[in-house]
Amino acid sequence: MNHSTPQVAPAVLTFAQFFSSTRRGARLARLLTVEQLRAWPVPHGVTERAEQIVAELSANAALHGRVDSRLFRLTLALDSRACLLRVAVTDARGECLPSQPPVCEAPLDSESGRGLLLVTALADRWGVEPYPPSGKTIWAECDLETPGPSVS
Repeated sequence: MNHSTPQVAPAVLTFAQFFSSTRRGARLARLLTVEQLRAWPVPHGVTERAEQIVAELSANAALHGRVDSRLFRLTLALDSRACLLRVAVTDARGECLPSQPPVCEAPLDSESGRGLLLVTALADRWGVEPYPPSGKTIWAECDLETPGPSVS
């Protein structure tokens, strides 16, 4: 007798990958994020926001969180029950903790200094957690867009 077991979709889909702490590693993290989110049921607008968040956090990991011969890790988690996408970037420099940016203190012609302002603007929430023994994880969450009521 043939019995089929019903397949239940997992509540949380995850993707995790290590990257070199370089500009090339940060770029690859951004590109793989877009490909992964396109494969999951993530709305286009959330994918665009997550792409920019990953670009900023990965660039910060490569620039400020870099330790020779150490990688940074990107983790994506899509929780369909909570309607939430979580992006987390872990690097090896736990002593270099960012703070919530109150205002942009970078000069207008500066090429850097606005990354966490962008993360603040794009994410619904973000924060920093220690990653023992010596690292940190910066995470950002995006609520999944829900379609509004249709107008007839």
